[in-house]
Amino acid sequence: MARIMASEFLKIKRKMILFLVFLGPIGVIGLEAVNFGLRYEWLTGVYKEDLWGGLIGEVSMLSIPTILIGLTILTSMIANIEHQTNTWKQLLALPISKSRVFTGKVLLAVLLLLVACSLLAGGTIILGLLLKFGSDIPFLYVVKMCFFPCLASMPFLALQIWLAITIKNQALPLTIGIVGAIVSMYGMNFPDWVPWKWPLLMNEWDKPIYSVLAGLGLGILIYLISLVEFHRKDVQ
Repeated sequence: MARIMASEFLKIKRKMILFLVFLGPIGVIGLEAVNFGLRYEWLTGVYKEDLWGGLIGEVSMLSIPTILIGLTILTSMIANIEHQTNTWKQLLALPISKSRVFTGKVLLAVLLLLVACSLLAGGTIILGLLLKFGSDIPFLYVVKMCFFPCLASMPFLALQIWLAITIKNQALPLTIGIVGAIVSMYGMNFPDWVPWKWPLLMNEWDKPIYSVLAGLGLGILIYLISLVEFHRKDVQ
């Protein structure tokens, strides 16, 4: 598996994928910097009881649609490397199991998404310090609000990588992913069992970890189903 992952990272070395990984969190932090810069007095007044909490909440809400759109584009670009060069058949002809090839793509997408979340967490802390919100940084809260939406979005990542790999024309996977990101913006009005609500970390128990566990569980299930389907279907 280590060789497969090394090969996957080598494939994306000169691609725009790494640029996308940095662009997402930088874009979110940049927009929040502008937001607080233009409305500093008003926002600090609103969040005067908890400045760090206010900043983290603002960043988190903006990052959720960014994560969903980002993973859609990310998975499409990862799968499209083979689609563009028509090398799927050659890749699958190698003495490597299909399951490892597919799992390598999934792991690459997950790792890149986690890197983006790490950059988002670091950027949030730097922005808070620049805004002079004090040195009493709630590190655990920063980690939760930056990583939990990502983990709760695993069903969408598993679905998108499956669609991107099995469908050569990337218009359909991209459309499905973007529509899903738009739907998630209204997720607070959905019942707790609807996956598009999970990245918002909202549920009737007010326990974000429940949304994360639900996302991870369904994500693993979709991964296993798509893995079986990948074995049975020829990738064009």
